[in-house]
Amino acid sequence: MPHLHPSDSSRSAAPAGGDDPFVGARVCVAGLGVSGPPVARALLARGARVVVVDGRDDDTTRPVAAALTEAGAEVVLGDTPLPEGCDLVVTSPGWRPDSPLLVRAAEAGVEVIGDVELAWRLKPADQVWLAITGTNGKTTTVRMLESILRADGRDALAVGNVGTPIVDAVLPDADGHVHDVLAVELSSFQLHWSNSVRPHAATVLNVAPDHLDWHGGLEPYARAKGKVFARGTIRVVNTADAWSVRLAEEEGDPHTPVVGLRLDTPGAGEFGVVEDLLVDRAFVDEPHSSAEELATLADVRPAAPHNVANALAAAALARSLGVAPASVRAGLTAFVPEPHRIAYVASVAGVDYVDDSKATNPHAAAASLNSYDSVVWIAGGLLKGAEVDGLVAGAAARLRGAVLIGADRERIREALAEHAPEVPVVEVAGPEPDAPAGHTVMDAVVARAAELAEEGDTVLLAPAAASMDMFTNYPERGRFFAEAVHRRS
Repeated sequence: MPHLHPSDSSRSAAPAGGDDPFVGARVCVAGLGVSGPPVARALLARGARVVVVDGRDDDTTRPVAAALTEAGAEVVLGDTPLPEGCDLVVTSPGWRPDSPLLVRAAEAGVEVIGDVELAWRLKPADQVWLAITGTNGKTTTVRMLESILRADGRDALAVGNVGTPIVDAVLPDADGHVHDVLAVELSSFQLHWSNSVRPHAATVLNVAPDHLDWHGGLEPYARAKGKVFARGTIRVVNTADAWSVRLAEEEGDPHTPVVGLRLDTPGAGEFGVVEDLLVDRAFVDEPHSSAEELATLADVRPAAPHNVANALAAAALARSLGVAPASVRAGLTAFVPEPHRIAYVASVAGVDYVDDSKATNPHAAAASLNSYDSVVWIAGGLLKGAEVDGLVAGAAARLRGAVLIGADRERIREALAEHAPEVPVVEVAGPEPDAPAGHTVMDAVVARAAELAEEGDTVLLAPAAASMDMFTNYPERGRFFAEAVHRRS
């Protein structure tokens, strides 16, 4: 197995000061994925002796390993040993707790943390974190929050699974600058490996079954999400989600405020909707007798119910820092939704086509389906053990028809037969045999959906499943869908 040692000339110099716990510490960085390289670089910058390990030894990992070796790290490819004399392990979020290296670390009494916990320990004392977790809606909400904060003139940055690695955002850049406020997207994996993170305010948007194989069940998965409600953290709660409420009560600090979110008239201490207005009755002088208008439903794009809830969460987190009401509206109107999230594609023959390929689990698909009155539903892929009976039963009255794809389409067909027996169902296994060059399976899918749809309907790609059985990822699935629609328009 390759074992790459840094040259003396490339070793990072330790910063001055003998009280920095990272100076001279032997730290193992587990994994060369997305978070591993920035974590290694951050530790090297603090004077740690870094050993990076990864079980892969291929054309993807070797160049990354070479760059880190040049920067001063020791890199082991093809194996994942626990380095001798290791003081700390920083694991990639996707590594399961039962991974052999992490088990060995626990047996040896070596602390294991993740990239978020490391970033918290490295950040400037005055940097403020606003944190967002949940099964669905995290990226949209964190982007909305960033837009609102910037509209208020705040030096803010969205971090997490949205571009900038979090450890890069807590260290000074080349000009010595560090952002004042971070809008932090947190996964259940990252929270599992975080112990001392204390955001100023945080929200659990929702909890639905996901990543259960990693966490070992719904309860530990939800509890990992609940760690975002740490000591001293203002708790922003989705009152329509039982887990969000429960985690705020059971995992949160009882001495900090609870701010509720609802899609109807809010009570004192809540954010909500009055007619077509988003209003704040929490961060106002007289919450029992007054409300602050923040925005209109037309300012939220798209104004689907679940996305309005995302906007309310972003507004509440921003208002916890004293952001002006006008800045909430300005931020929401400036926000550009991420691709493949309930995105309008085109209208063909009076039928709207909408790409929500990001709806990779039943909870997300349910929110999408509830946004339209009459739907031809494109669904299927890898369900990863998720149940779809509740999804289908809840959406049955809205379904004009269904086009099923992917490895687990039979399971969705069974649910439709039981809960929506009158709904016509078509299965598409692959592209048409005589399809023109450049056409994909989605051309066949869109053609079948068009046959089922009537004027005024919405053809909705909201698969409720992962994409990797037929596509590289969910963006490719959505892109192929949009391209197929445009070929018909």
